[in-house]
Amino acid sequence: MSASSPFSQDLATLRNALDQLWGESFGNQLRGSWTRPNGNTYAPVPLDVYATRDAFVILAAVPGMRRDDLEVTYNQGTILLTGVIGNVAETEEAKGATWYVHELWHGRFQRAITPPFEVDADNAEAQYQDGILRIRLPKAEHARPRRIEVRMGGDKAPAIEATGAAQESSEPASQGQPQGK
Repeated sequence: MSASSPFSQDLATLRNALDQLWGESFGNQLRGSWTRPNGNTYAPVPLDVYATRDAFVILAAVPGMRRDDLEVTYNQGTILLTGVIGNVAETEEAKGATWYVHELWHGRFQRAITPPFEVDADNAEAQYQDGILRIRLPKAEHARPRRIEVRMGGDKAPAIEATGAAQESSEPASQGQPQGK
């Protein structure tokens, strides 16, 4: 079956329709907005995104990029990673070359990630080393997990009887007499 057969064209049309339906239904929060010459989109910058107890972390694989070609912004709860991947075919070394395979993508890219909790963007850090961009945004203080102290029964909390009903303690705790039945 050739790539230009009616069946393969129908499959490509179906794939594009499903991609559009997916994007409209579930959003493109973790999908890139890279456009190929044929209009299809894909994510050229793979991400790892995770949260620790104290921070929201994004790792982006951007090998060969210069720091000046990357931009990270935070606006209204969303982290936006944009940049430009240069075309290796336009380098001095590649001028006049005979190309046999040219698969490295080039151009502008954009990734948008919205954390599921508030972050402290004023203390965010971004580091680029060995082709990996690491963005760390501390969780907002009120979004961090907190330990809740468990107190003993007489500390202003209602007592619970064996039947499960709550009852306010009316006797002073110093009398040492059991409450209930």
